[in-house]
Amino acid sequence: MTTLRAFTCDDLFRFNNINLDPLTETYGIPFYLQYLAHWPEYFIVAEAPGGELMGYIMGKAEGSVAREEWHGHVTALSVAPEFRRLGLAAKLMELLEEISERKGGFFVDLFVRVSNQVAVNMYKQLGYSVYRTVIEYYSASNGEPDEDAYGELPSVAVSAKRSQNTYIHSTHCSHFNKWKRIIVFVGLNILNLSYNI
Repeated sequence: MTTLRAFTCDDLFRFNNINLDPLTETYGIPFYLQYLAHWPEYFIVAEAPGGELMGYIMGKAEGSVAREEWHGHVTALSVAPEFRRLGLAAKLMELLEEISERKGGFFVDLFVRVSNQVAVNMYKQLGYSVYRTVIEYYSASNGEPDEDAYGELPSVAVSAKRSQNTYIHSTHCSHFNKWKRIIVFVGLNILNLSYNI
């Protein structure tokens, strides 16, 4: 039975099997510790019965205090190769969405490599759709060119927001019928998203 639990400092020394994937964006230990300190509820690991780490999701809350606009952001989602195609990534996404919604988030956004079609298809199955492409968001290594990413929004949420520009600023998400899902598949290093579409 898979256990979903909070990520701990000890897990930093146990998740190399997950981070060795070339499609997984990796960071220095201080970066992971920053997320663990500021947004521990958004940092979740999946653990196998034998204690092996199967995958993790790392996210945060972003937004404006002045306008009371919050959303969840997925910084990293990765599953070890031997545990893929079991629905684990979708389960981790679902859990992060639930956490974000409980905290008053309007939606969840993220970035994904254009070349990662398995992830792109999974996000589409979860209700996300491409919003934009961000050019050269991911830095390349070994002399390869930088890689683009996609931006995604749910079609229902987009049309509701477009018809009521200021509505999103003056009311809470409970006035909308559906949870807002936004995926930004990245390619640029400047992401200037406007949530009052």
